[in-house]
Amino acid sequence: MHYAIMSEDIPDSLEKRKAARSAHIDRLNKLASQDRLLVAGPHPAIDSSEPGEAGFSGSLVIAEFDSLDQAQAWADADPYVAAGIYQRVVVKPFKRVL
Repeated sequence: MHYAIMSEDIPDSLEKRKAARSAHIDRLNKLASQDRLLVAGPHPAIDSSEPGEAGFSGSLVIAEFDSLDQAQAWADADPYVAAGIYQRVVVKPFKRVL
């Protein structure tokens, strides 16, 4: 089943994001290589695909896991969590229709 992992950044997270980005992307690439990643990306803090110094307000990952518990464990182990970037992470089942 797919799960949506919706994360909200702390204010002014851009520098922390830059420092932890490589490890964060490596985990997403692993899911993609296993054909389990549906979509992943950040929410720009402003109405622009390139927000520059405005940075990002959070992220969305939709991926396949065997259970909600596994999705939550994967989200909890995110390098962005360890780096203190996310102030809130919500994991919910996601039903793909289209």
